[in-house]
Amino acid sequence: MSSNTTSSVPSVRSTVHGYPRIGPRRELKRAEEGYWDGTVTARELDAVAADLRAGALDQLREAGVDDLPSNTFSFYDGVLDTAVLFDLVPSRFTSPAAAEDRQEYLRRYFAMARGEQGAPPLEMTKWFDTNYHYLVPELSPNVRPRLVGDKPVAEFREARAAGHHTRPVLIGPLTFLLLSKAAEEAPEGWQPLELLDQLVEAYTQLLGDLAAAGATEVQLDEPILATDEGRARSAELERVYRNLGGVTERPSMLVSTYFGSIGAEALRVLKGSPVEAVGLDLVTDDEGVEDLVKVSGLGSTRLVAGVVEGRNVWRTDVPATLARLGTVLGLTDELTVSTSCSLLHVPIDLDAENGLDPKLRGALAFAKQKAEEAALLGRALSQGTDAEKPGDGAEIPTFTDTRVRARLEALGPDATRRPEERGTSGRSLTTTTIGSFPQTPELRRARAAHRRGELPTEEYEALLRKEIDRVIALQEEIGLDVLVHGEPERNDMVQYFAEQLEGYATTQNGWVQSYGSRCVRPPILYGDVSRPEPMTVEWITYAQSRTDKPVKGMLTGPVTMLAWSFVRTDQPLADTARQVGLALRDEVADLERAGIRHIQVDEAALRELLPLREEQQQAYLDWAVESFRLATSGVAPTTTIHTHMCYSEFGTVVDGIEALDADVTSVEAARSRMELVRDLGERGYRRSIGPGVYDIHSPRVPSADEVEASLRLAVDHVDAGHLWVNPDCGLKTRGYTEVEQSLRNMVEAARRVRADLG
Repeated sequence: MSSNTTSSVPSVRSTVHGYPRIGPRRELKRAEEGYWDGTVTARELDAVAADLRAGALDQLREAGVDDLPSNTFSFYDGVLDTAVLFDLVPSRFTSPAAAEDRQEYLRRYFAMARGEQGAPPLEMTKWFDTNYHYLVPELSPNVRPRLVGDKPVAEFREARAAGHHTRPVLIGPLTFLLLSKAAEEAPEGWQPLELLDQLVEAYTQLLGDLAAAGATEVQLDEPILATDEGRARSAELERVYRNLGGVTERPSMLVSTYFGSIGAEALRVLKGSPVEAVGLDLVTDDEGVEDLVKVSGLGSTRLVAGVVEGRNVWRTDVPATLARLGTVLGLTDELTVSTSCSLLHVPIDLDAENGLDPKLRGALAFAKQKAEEAALLGRALSQGTDAEKPGDGAEIPTFTDTRVRARLEALGPDATRRPEERGTSGRSLTTTTIGSFPQTPELRRARAAHRRGELPTEEYEALLRKEIDRVIALQEEIGLDVLVHGEPERNDMVQYFAEQLEGYATTQNGWVQSYGSRCVRPPILYGDVSRPEPMTVEWITYAQSRTDKPVKGMLTGPVTMLAWSFVRTDQPLADTARQVGLALRDEVADLERAGIRHIQVDEAALRELLPLREEQQQAYLDWAVESFRLATSGVAPTTTIHTHMCYSEFGTVVDGIEALDADVTSVEAARSRMELVRDLGERGYRRSIGPGVYDIHSPRVPSADEVEASLRLAVDHVDAGHLWVNPDCGLKTRGYTEVEQSLRNMVEAARRVRADLG
């Protein structure tokens, strides 16, 4: 194990908590999707993965980072990897660990993530308050954690063979169990945390295996400590790391925390435990340094100081950060400079962008540049700032629009109120979809050709109208009640609007992983936001002209526009959200004037942005609700306002959902087995709800019987007169064959239940 040294000028090293794994050209996405459709072999998929791991380590070394992480790669998600590593696999799946060959292993692994016929996938939800998703382990007393895999060891050895001595990264046992859920077969009241001692035994074996392989340090991520639930588990925290620290042959341990302060009590526990290093997020809030002062510093426990922002794209203010680190130096005998969290949440390389305004580009840093910043800070502290001449901090080139600010100041209290009495939002068990339909390869190629100037606008728009005709005709033939235009013109539900709003910039290659092979390009919100002209009216009104059935207008809400963007930091988020809400209010008004009577304003990220600490949550919900209502409250009582939310644990924001005052709220409910519907029903929710009755992130087609069972479960909790019927999310990532059959089964299930209810 490493030894700590004390000197008047400590040796300061640099590291990062993790690095993007998708590849500079989304190589992982293409390889995985090729594997799923049978055009890529298991051997070829593994080769791509090995190249991506090697490339990431090489890039970090070139950036000057001293200590490199490994085992940060995943084919789908690190929580899923941990469940498989310790054989915590639900009984409806055959454990990948029992597979006889690599291809069968991968089939079983991806079945847990994506489902297979007869076996729905694991529930998927947001990783804390980020747009990254993780798969929720299902545990029960019937499973016993045991080490059955060797992924952390294998990737450590792979890196060492390439000349890199790395620090394997693991999800900590406390975080893993507190993020898990009790399986359906578990006794009532049983909690996954009851497996803690058994899981720690399995981790003990893994630490021994890593030490035998030559690892000298291991990182155990415990971000759960930044939440109220984690802070309440100091006794369990002490037990875990006392036991792991007592292992005779093990690497030194870095317990890494991020996404906020962990509080003085947890820090005191870690300081008094046998762990050699503690990682703290010193960016997200100001409490981290205060906690260090409260515990009188860490002494011989090394501090890994997260001072380079890992979740936003603005450059680090190097002089200010050096000054702050100078203060921190007095609170520890040994210091490592790091990112605030894994760089998984930002694009890979700013050098791949050549279309941004030069002034804006100069204020940005992506993963590669942030690694360079961490390395620069470490060298500057070790060698003195004269040796590095790090330069000044970058100023964000924001702009102010006085017209936007004047409009917001002029708004009265009625701007966020709707009449209590409104028109009916639909019949009992009204069927619809969330919005998007499959984005076919032909459509994607046409969009790319139009963007390159190779396809004339007239031809491109004719193709889009043809696709809308197809989508409308298909929905009418299937028998849906409220239709959508399918969104063929949209690349992404946030980027599409960002490209048309003032105050936003978009990237060419700024891809970030959301889950599995799903990647997004978050836009950059850097100035006051306004809408120069209508964004969706032409396409929605064209779709409405092709049918006598109502067609929904589709918009992305202000909170989601912020959550899935990289947002300016020079003003409160509440102020920025109100600006976006005002811009959307103009679009809603134009849609209504054009005769559209169903308008959906998606707030998929409402739960995602909720602060991890309860004491900060109400203030967030106040401005989040206000910005949504600002966007939607200008309509007549006869216009139906919809919203949609997906893949988060919404139980804690039920009050906020009700306060949005949408006429219809559609929610993800298939994977979570109608949990939110039950929560809303128990509260006497008075508006309509559309629980997702099947999971669109899985390629499997649900039977009508399966959808009917979900609907009947929903009817048990909410009056059928307030129920809508829809998939749990948009259909853009699916193919038409599976979409058509799934929707037919959904409509048939609704017909059966409606008939039984009379």
